[in-house]
Amino acid sequence: MKSEILQQIKQFETIILHRHVRPDPDAYGSQMGLAEIIRASFPEKKVYSVGNDEVSLQFLGVVDEVADETYKDALVIVCDTANQERVSDGRFNQGKALIKIDHHPNDDAYGDLLWVDTTASSCSEMIIAFWEVFSEELVLNETAARLLYAGIVGDTGRFLYPSTTEETLRLSAHLVTFPFDRPALYRELYELPKNTVKLSGYILQNFVMDENGAATVYLSDTLLNEFEVNPRDASALVSCIENVAGIKAWIMFIQEGPVFRARLRSKGPVINELAKEYGGGGHPLASGATLHNEEEIKEMTAKLQHICATK
Repeated sequence: MKSEILQQIKQFETIILHRHVRPDPDAYGSQMGLAEIIRASFPEKKVYSVGNDEVSLQFLGVVDEVADETYKDALVIVCDTANQERVSDGRFNQGKALIKIDHHPNDDAYGDLLWVDTTASSCSEMIIAFWEVFSEELVLNETAARLLYAGIVGDTGRFLYPSTTEETLRLSAHLVTFPFDRPALYRELYELPKNTVKLSGYILQNFVMDENGAATVYLSDTLLNEFEVNPRDASALVSCIENVAGIKAWIMFIQEGPVFRARLRSKGPVINELAKEYGGGGHPLASGATLHNEEEIKEMTAKLQHICATK
């Protein structure tokens, strides 16, 4: 599959890369990291990265403006996006060919070529593996290395999550040979606004955990307004209770207008099937879903408690 993807890249003069809505560092890193590798390896090609910008991640890169007609004879590559509904910029299916590169469960097998590796810690890790196979033909430069390193760091929680494997560390070693400022990158990735830090104090004081290690946090619109924190920044705090003794799995419910974003995390019990019951999905230990009323919040909480009680 890697060879087929490279042949497609060689064949097309215009290549447009997409990633998912509400992007995280891996979405940016894999999309823009691959774009930079293609750009450096084939300077004659026109390579674009598109999607809605996330202000807090613009230090990694800024997306391109692409006219509709550019898609006519273009190869489109979607990175780090399991479902078509989550692709940022709906024009992704208007190109001449479509490739999906992802590390989430392949519940939506879209695209003409699909490379899905659920054993990879991140889509950024997959992009490094792709470069390594064809390193005699493809150029990995400092810009790409910084982007891909940010993606891996983001999806592995600074190499602390169980998704970090020997292969993750081996491939990451290629990246740290480049002289980008790693301490500065960590600061940019993990610095939080003062109000967000204050909200984390509220979460630590008010999360609820039962005797089986199932925990929940509920952040209403009213509360977020009180702390002057938007839902996106609140989501960054989903792991702030992960070190609580006895915790097995938890959900952060964040109100965002008429809906509630459920951020699910686990230290063992599989929770992505629970997310799928509510139209969401993700990894076995890190998933998300969108709920539409408080009754669904109660239902999901009860189901999480059952999962933890039986694991």
